[in-house]
Amino acid sequence: MHSLLSQWQPRLLALATAGLGDDSAHDLNHLHRVWRNASALLQEHADADSLTVMAACYLHDLVNLPKNHPERHLASRQAAALACRQLAELDFPAEKLAGVAHAIETHSFSANLPPHTIEAQIVQDADRIDALGAVGLARLFYTAARMDSALAHGTDPLAQQRPLDDKAYALDHIVTKLDKLPGKMQTAAGRALAERRLAVLTDFRAAFADEWGMPPDMDGDSQHGSRCL
Repeated sequence: MHSLLSQWQPRLLALATAGLGDDSAHDLNHLHRVWRNASALLQEHADADSLTVMAACYLHDLVNLPKNHPERHLASRQAAALACRQLAELDFPAEKLAGVAHAIETHSFSANLPPHTIEAQIVQDADRIDALGAVGLARLFYTAARMDSALAHGTDPLAQQRPLDDKAYALDHIVTKLDKLPGKMQTAAGRALAERRLAVLTDFRAAFADEWGMPPDMDGDSQHGSRCL
């Protein structure tokens, strides 16, 4: 199997590179990280087909629509169809195409499709793990900047007295979505890794709020100071 993976990896990279856009949160390094995550999970699942997993990891973002695009939920299905066409042209093992397509279709959080094979479960976990940890944190704020979101609410960064709104405030995304990912992992190994990486985000959120502070006119100490009239 190792020789087969070595044979196909450069071909998959070529296909993936040709379809990449300008989104640094979904660039070639993201694809490498997803495959690295999946490789770690494969060590716990000898029954999974590694080539199917690798192909899905590298081709899952062939169609990558912005998070606020009205057809975002369809992107993974479009990517699966495109991947199958391109792989068939390269004489990829025909019996594995359906498995690759299913793994690509179900990797997406927006698509909300359940993965029914161990390969699809591994790919979904591997992709979501990359949304956590230090790199996930950087990707969060990069994506928020592209969507013109603020870093955090000016006076209530932890949303203690307001509804969460991750479209308006990047920091809210940690609670609205990311801290739920470990519980949605399909594999035990994926859940353990996700929980470790989530700790990075929760610690950051607390530290961020501590440093964020309050505007001068909202600070309790300033209420006792003099005002120029």
